[in-house]
Parts: sequence; C-alpha cells; structure tokens
Amino acid sequence: MRKMSVIFLLLLVALVAGGAGWLATWDIPAPVSTVEKVIPDERFPR
Repeated sequence: MRKMSVIFLLLLVALVAGGAGWLATWDIPAPVSTVEKVIPDERFPR
C-alpha cells in the first residue's frame, strides 16, 4: 500500500509540473475586438 501511495504522489507531482510547464509556454492569443467610442468636441481644448 505504501508503494502505491508513493507512485500516486509522484504521478500527481508530474502532472502538476507538466501542467505548469504547459501554461508557462502556451502562447495565449490576445483578445481581438473593435472599440468605437464617440468623444465630444467639448473635451478638446481650442
């Protein structure tokens, strides 16, 4: 039973390390959306 617990713990550590490595190297694309906002002329100095 102890040997099985050690194997399970090592598998869990390997999964966590692999997931962290994958997240660290994953090239997440930036969100792309068009923003249009009307700015009134009164806000600009003359």
